[in-house]
Amino acid sequence: MTDSTVGDGAEESPGRASYLFEGRRVRVSDLVDAGVLAAGTQLTFRRKRSGEAHPARVTADGRIELSDGRRFKSPSTAAAAASGRGPFDGWTAWALDDGTLLDVLRQRLLDTVAEQPSSGGSSTDGSASRHARLKDARKQADADAPITLTVRDLLDWWGASRRGYLVSGQVSAELANHGLSTVPDFAAVGLDDRVALIGPSVDTEDEQEATAEQGAATEPEEATEPERARMTGAPGPTTTSDEAEEEDEDEPIQGQTVGNLPSALRGVESIASSASFEEAFTKMRLNGYSQLPVLNGPRNLQGAVTWESIALARHTDAKAPFSRAIVKAHAVSYSDHLIDVLTHLEQFGFLLVKDQTNRIAGIITIADVAAEYGATARPFLLIGDLDRQLRRVISEGLDLAEVIALCDPDGRRKLTSFDQLSYGDYQQVLSNQKQWDRLGWPLDRKPFTDRLNELREVRNELMHFNDKDKAGDAAVPMLRNMIELLRECGG
Repeated sequence: MTDSTVGDGAEESPGRASYLFEGRRVRVSDLVDAGVLAAGTQLTFRRKRSGEAHPARVTADGRIELSDGRRFKSPSTAAAAASGRGPFDGWTAWALDDGTLLDVLRQRLLDTVAEQPSSGGSSTDGSASRHARLKDARKQADADAPITLTVRDLLDWWGASRRGYLVSGQVSAELANHGLSTVPDFAAVGLDDRVALIGPSVDTEDEQEATAEQGAATEPEEATEPERARMTGAPGPTTTSDEAEEEDEDEPIQGQTVGNLPSALRGVESIASSASFEEAFTKMRLNGYSQLPVLNGPRNLQGAVTWESIALARHTDAKAPFSRAIVKAHAVSYSDHLIDVLTHLEQFGFLLVKDQTNRIAGIITIADVAAEYGATARPFLLIGDLDRQLRRVISEGLDLAEVIALCDPDGRRKLTSFDQLSYGDYQQVLSNQKQWDRLGWPLDRKPFTDRLNELREVRNELMHFNDKDKAGDAAVPMLRNMIELLRECGG
């Protein structure tokens, strides 16, 4: 932070409010810099069930220093290191001597920044409004009445319509600043799937011990994703210094996941293992299915029946019981990366999908994945064609020396041919009025180059594999129109 006088009524500065208005995560060092938390403050991570107390102190540079001298930027990493277990939400684990949690100080700092006079920009106003929404969401989550909404509606809080890398990072960071996360993960499901905004996790060890006491009486079907994460978390890190740049929360999921496929969480027709051939036949025919999962309860997967397995069972023994037609089926999590499940998909031909509570919530087939990758590949192919067409019209209509003078005036790039030009070079050349006039096209330069810039943004999203929500699909008509226009004007 560039200003340590938070709450003095002065006009807010971009640096001071960056964690609120630019979407980065609040750090312990922010609390120290703002004077909300003093260097040298003693902290304690007290285990409610076991009674263990792990002491620490806040350093001048905003680290949490354990009693053995290890220092951590992240409260969560510090808590896991102190106890040797985890994971923990460090913001609700560490408390001051008077019992005030770091989470309370973080919220106090966010509130102070949000209450400062607005600079009048729409971005600032939108951030303040979002802050109020997130505060309300946290309040409802703490009251065990979490807000549920579609991913599309959640993104709208940030004025976004899709999940590029920057947007996902901002959403994830601002949720974390308010002690919130989504179940299921907003980055791992479809835009129209619903997510719940939940609050911080509780003490992992306390829940593990409570669960152990309950023993087998605990019904596994009641376990939810956040509860499983709290009860089965991996041991904490053993790093002895702040060598690693830790973060308090996981980064948003990047790349396509199983849950991003439309059919993944759309529900699935199933049949019990005690069913008959006639029931299976009827359900498969009515729905046009090639396979049908066999479930004895929403999480008890027995396998599946297919037309092939039914035919083989009946061919082998005309009086065979239905159980003979049940073959092995494989289930994957909605949050698994799509590329990681392709081997299983190739083996089985279909995969059942588990939601955040481990229920079988959908099914994906080879056809679903082929359609997904086909849709992803289409704009890539068109971007390649656009690049070739732009290079062609420039190389055929303009002088190489003049083009190099525009694109590489100081000679640092050592351009010697049209083949070395980038998309940015094409824009540079076609935005130049003199070069545009040389082409002699019966077109207006400004809307043409404006469209080139729009397509550049799409191209960047695609080339960085950020196009989770298929912005490329929406751009396909624009790409085709531009390519066709270049063919007509360029001869």
